[in-house]
Amino acid sequence: MQLQKIPATIVTGFLGAGKTTLLRHLLTQAQGRRIAVIVNEFGELGIDGELLRACGIGCDESGQDNGQLFELANGCLCCTVQEEFAPVMEQLAARRGQIDHLVIETSGLALPKPLVQAFQWPQIRNAFTVDAVVTVVDAPAVLAGLFAENPVAVDAQRRADENLDHETPLSELFEDQLASADLVVLNKLEGLDAAAVAHIETQVRAEAPAGVQLVHAQAGRVAPELLLGLSRAVEDVIDGRKTHHDEEEDHDHDAFDSVAVTLQVADRQRLLAALAALVQRHEIYRAKGFVALPGAAMRLVVQGVGQRFDSQFDRPWRAGEERTSRLVLIGDHLDGPALQQELQAALDA
Repeated sequence: MQLQKIPATIVTGFLGAGKTTLLRHLLTQAQGRRIAVIVNEFGELGIDGELLRACGIGCDESGQDNGQLFELANGCLCCTVQEEFAPVMEQLAARRGQIDHLVIETSGLALPKPLVQAFQWPQIRNAFTVDAVVTVVDAPAVLAGLFAENPVAVDAQRRADENLDHETPLSELFEDQLASADLVVLNKLEGLDAAAVAHIETQVRAEAPAGVQLVHAQAGRVAPELLLGLSRAVEDVIDGRKTHHDEEEDHDHDAFDSVAVTLQVADRQRLLAALAALVQRHEIYRAKGFVALPGAAMRLVVQGVGQRFDSQFDRPWRAGEERTSRLVLIGDHLDGPALQQELQAALDA
């Protein structure tokens, strides 16, 4: 008997949009679905994988319970498909009788179209189909004009402010992520009024394919039945979805750097203030990591995009676990040692 293809949902979206939060909620609401997960990281610390493992749903390297977590930590998934993606998919295909659905969380710097096209390869196509591409949008960032309908106006605004990035492809990347979408999740809508939401929807619809459904969400809470089972077979139609990078034989992320810093942190609020000041002086788009506070039995998770930072305790430190404060900074032309020294000096001041 021929086994049915495993449906795969690809979750994409810009840095800090809330992809990991959405995935965590999906897995905690799996309702018996056997879900395999591939988490991609852009950065040397496995932050997103750690957050997923810490949510208490049994999603770990053992492959038990809700599924197996594959964390690819050496770069953009759509750039490393041939080296790592295919072997991982072969492992999953061998277990497809035990898997109901596959979810792939891409890096915030990834282009979704090349990843979907990888599902056209015979060795993958025989066992998988792309159920849908879900693009998660940071609604407050769109409202603030970071990814407006008119990229020229945004670039002009950036050039007028020496604290903002000037020569980056962020707007095109955002548009490409929308152009590949079957479903768009407008996330972080808490506190936004109807007029603001309508403005965001207008900007998103200008870049998304006609007829794509927009789902409203707060803190990544979207019902599984809205995300899974769309049955779009996207690998059959992706070539017709036009993006900025269609004519490129290959793409890279040379405009982006990822550096890790190790810190001595004594005060939570001082750290958040120091990070907010740091991103005003450097082209830092995203920060995330774990922090050990003196006397705290719990590990502190710190995440930020732009000058918006959140922090929360996620779990107790384990016996024998090294209590170290390390952050990954993602941005443009970043000098890791210099940033670590500058940030530590601010914490010690």
